[in-house]
Amino acid sequence: MRIVDLLSKDSILLNASPKNKAEAIDLLVDLQVKGGKITDRETYKQGILAREENGSTAVGEGIAIPHAKNAAVKAPSLAAMTVPEGVDYEALDDEPSNLLFMIAAPSDGGDVHLEVLSRLMVILMDEDFRAKLLAAESKEAFLQVIDEMEREKYPDEPQEAPKAAPEADGRIKVLAVTACPTGIAHTYMAAEGLEKKAKEMGVTIKVETNGSGGAKNVLTPEEIAACDCIIIAADKDVAMARFDGKPLISTKVSDGINKAQELIERALSGNAPVYHSKGGATEEGGASSDGDTIGRKIYKSLMNGVSHMLPFVIGGGILIALSFLVDGASAGTAAFGSGTPLAKFFNTVGNTAFGMMFPILAGYIAMAIGDRPALMPGIVGGLLAKAGTSVFLAEDAWISSGFFGALIAGFAAGYLMIGLKKLFDKLPKTLEGTKPVLLYPFFGILIMAAFMIFIVNPPVGAFNTWLNNVLSGMGESSKMLLGAVLAGMMSIDFGGPFNKAAYVFGTASIASGQFDIMASVMIGGMVPPIAIALATTFFKNRFTKSEQQTSITNYIMGLSFITEGAIPFAASDPLRIIPPCVVGSAIAGALSMMFGCGSRAPHGGIFVIGIIDNPLMFLIALVVGAVVAMAGIVLLKKPLKAE
Repeated sequence: MRIVDLLSKDSILLNASPKNKAEAIDLLVDLQVKGGKITDRETYKQGILAREENGSTAVGEGIAIPHAKNAAVKAPSLAAMTVPEGVDYEALDDEPSNLLFMIAAPSDGGDVHLEVLSRLMVILMDEDFRAKLLAAESKEAFLQVIDEMEREKYPDEPQEAPKAAPEADGRIKVLAVTACPTGIAHTYMAAEGLEKKAKEMGVTIKVETNGSGGAKNVLTPEEIAACDCIIIAADKDVAMARFDGKPLISTKVSDGINKAQELIERALSGNAPVYHSKGGATEEGGASSDGDTIGRKIYKSLMNGVSHMLPFVIGGGILIALSFLVDGASAGTAAFGSGTPLAKFFNTVGNTAFGMMFPILAGYIAMAIGDRPALMPGIVGGLLAKAGTSVFLAEDAWISSGFFGALIAGFAAGYLMIGLKKLFDKLPKTLEGTKPVLLYPFFGILIMAAFMIFIVNPPVGAFNTWLNNVLSGMGESSKMLLGAVLAGMMSIDFGGPFNKAAYVFGTASIASGQFDIMASVMIGGMVPPIAIALATTFFKNRFTKSEQQTSITNYIMGLSFITEGAIPFAASDPLRIIPPCVVGSAIAGALSMMFGCGSRAPHGGIFVIGIIDNPLMFLIALVVGAVVAMAGIVLLKKPLKAE
């Protein structure tokens, strides 16, 4: 398989003139669809947009390589577009992009195509090659330029990357590892950038690529031991323990492309910090977070906990909800939800999974800060927070410190482990093996237990009691305001920090029996996609053909409580989309509160309507909010000019 085998004439567009990044993505996605390898345009596009959220795929030098690997791709393919005037694709060098390739990779396919795609990333680093592509006057000429370059640089079939020639003393000076989240594009471009610059500088280098097809050109223990320095250019975790005791530079994968010379010079300077492994042989790490603000570091740690917690919350919560749905005969009694064997089964399993939310949240926050050794004390801290363990009270009087206690436990365990590692670094080397299996677990549990039982649980448990009393005692107007604020937050950034904060508050409220809060949060997340679907259905003159085609998808996503369906529209026209959606969601959330709607399920949307309190009024609130949001969008967006 060669590059030209993945690129058809139908998927090439020469001399295009997109106005912005969003339009460029739409054109490329349409080209992929024309190529016949995409089964669902919107699913594939969502994958492209999700990758862009992690950082622009415009790598500089006029190149942009958007890519996605998902279930909508039935076979690997490429789409290409030249933009002579350039388009602002948010490139790393702030220059316009004029040569764009879009990669589609199947989620369950083999990795042969990855080798081919890596070739493309490598040859795109050649300036003359890029110039020839831009000068191509026909699709046939475009394909010919690629074919000739590939035959010149890769005369044979794909094979393992050649090993770097060692120095006269038998060693390689610099080793490197490159990795990006998808392992398709930036991984190989960073490798090529480092190798090319090292060759110019007369420096021997070997680069390990951690692509979707697995690690290639893997660094050996002998090479690691003999090298001067290691460069990690990665935006995802890579195996790190093997580099213990070596000078190491950790940075973003994009720096391997744009700052290769700077990285190599620093590696040779002798000023790189020595890396010390923080855990066992399987320890992983990734890009340096040195450039992150304190707030950003806290947010990333929190999101690591939340992302691992949500499957327990959603799966367990829906099972609990089902226990009430199948136990209608026990409604109004103390046995409601467990009055039949089937209901009891759902309830027991659901509560077991749901009850793991606090320890999992705490454990993975801790792990994000203090690596794997921090996971265990974090989980223990979360369990103690859930139980409300206290030596001052009888067990039946324990008050759970809940979500807030788990948050404190997670961050405390993470920084506790960092402190323990520094403290134990002073121990003799002969005790090194005892750290992960004895010292870290013992002292981690001991200190976390004392911290949670004596310091955290009493005041935070009391605070939770006060907060529940306040929420329970809220008047109708206050609850409506709370519902409006939380629902509105769901529409501010459609899956970003505000959205996540509101959702986590909603899920935590279920554990406290505040089901009306979760209902407001859910309805707030359902409004935006439905509002956009309504607008594209009934006011077609304000949207492009491709935007109109998303109507069905957004109806389904909205009814399923998948807010992210609104992202493409918000990204392309934020001032006309986001404010109306916020207003519509806020109104829906307030009405949900006023009508006394409640949800024991943390997810599901319309598919859990059977166990929502006051379902008819919930639907009415949803319709009102969606119509208001649609009206705002329609008023702000002007009809498109006829072509």
